[in-house]
Amino acid sequence: MSETRPSDQLEAVRAALGSIREGTDDVDGEDLRNRLLGAWRAHSEWTTGQSPSVVLVGGFAGSGKSEFAKFLGRLTGWPILDKDSLTRPLVDQLLVALGGEANDRSSELYREKIRPLEYRCLMEAAWDNVDCGVSTILDAPFVSEFSQASWMQRFHNRCKSKRVSVATIWVECDPDSMREYIEFRGAARDSWKMEAWEEYLATIDLEMRPQGPHFVVNNRLGAAIAMADQARDVLSGGGL
Repeated sequence: MSETRPSDQLEAVRAALGSIREGTDDVDGEDLRNRLLGAWRAHSEWTTGQSPSVVLVGGFAGSGKSEFAKFLGRLTGWPILDKDSLTRPLVDQLLVALGGEANDRSSELYREKIRPLEYRCLMEAAWDNVDCGVSTILDAPFVSEFSQASWMQRFHNRCKSKRVSVATIWVECDPDSMREYIEFRGAARDSWKMEAWEEYLATIDLEMRPQGPHFVVNNRLGAAIAMADQARDVLSGGGL
């Protein structure tokens, strides 16, 4: 099969985008098509010769994982899939429907019936992006997943079959900083942690590291997030 010329690619994309027509008089079809065409060109230039990447950012509640994931998202332009943002409204209602409490994240009901579905939704959304060649950042605790060598190996195998690069990042933090952040965000789902902080700490391993290849971000005393914020401020003139 002969190699497709850039001019042929452009013509094919223009033709496909031409199917987008104005449905009402108050929209600008040409502007939308030009935006999409520009995005395609930028994406093609940036990703030429590169495979898409999946970055898993995990850590305990209050570790700063979401802030670090957002920093990476701003830096790269890659979409962020946050487990809570994707699933929380549905999870709250499902817990109530099953006889639990909407803010429960510590009961057997949540762990056995709900949590696996949350992560399934998160991963399926990620595969949808990857199948379109879109690099993606996943933001979730991943405590159970990262602890299982079998889960990590299956994930790496699936990524390899799709020719996707993987980066697993664990954000570590000290207990006092985690508690301070949890108090600051004031999320209802954290109420049990705050009411029984010492009991909660006894359930987690602060020395935990993911199974298999991984990176570690040291956010003790909020150091890593402070540096990320500083970089964001310095680069803000460039759109970060």
